[in-house]
Amino acid sequence: MSEQQPEASLAVQVLPKTADPEELIRIVDAVIAYIRGTGLNTFVGPFETTVEGSFDRLCEIAQEAQLICIREGAGSVSAYMKWAYCPGEGVWSIGKKTAKHGN
Repeated sequence: MSEQQPEASLAVQVLPKTADPEELIRIVDAVIAYIRGTGLNTFVGPFETTVEGSFDRLCEIAQEAQLICIREGAGSVSAYMKWAYCPGEGVWSIGKKTAKHGN
């Protein structure tokens, strides 16, 4: 597996339960800041954030994203996740998937 080809990719969308839409945005922004702070390759889209790395590290990130929502004041959180995992060979990187579209 080359360094450009990550072992796994995770697209995650968190929806914290809040009464105020601005509070929801603040909490989602905290989750995005955490994911970006991991130092892993990350792509923020309008509905989800994609991050790539080792499967174990992405599992930790998936868990922490939900815990952040609760710590930030959400009563509950729904999370929608898509995974790609291919140990040994790796998965296509964010860049490979999006470069031809100008992203």
